[in-house]
Amino acid sequence: MYFTYILACADKTLYVGSTNDLEKRLYSHNNLKSGAHYTKIRRPVVLKYFEKFKTYAESRSREGELKRFSRSEKLELIKNN
Repeated sequence: MYFTYILACADKTLYVGSTNDLEKRLYSHNNLKSGAHYTKIRRPVVLKYFEKFKTYAESRSREGELKRFSRSEKLELIKNN
């Protein structure tokens, strides 16, 4: 199983990513030095939204789509789910 997700950062920005282990990835975003640089300097982050996919390719494709969304479109997606 693969996931595409949206995080809310401490500075009120949104981060979009994908992973095959959502719990582990969220932990790394919040606690590890090896986490994504963007979230590392904007901790803590909170999971606001996620979708499940069967393949890595589907997850990465959706990540790309969500990254092209405006902030208001991402917030609407979060709100409606």
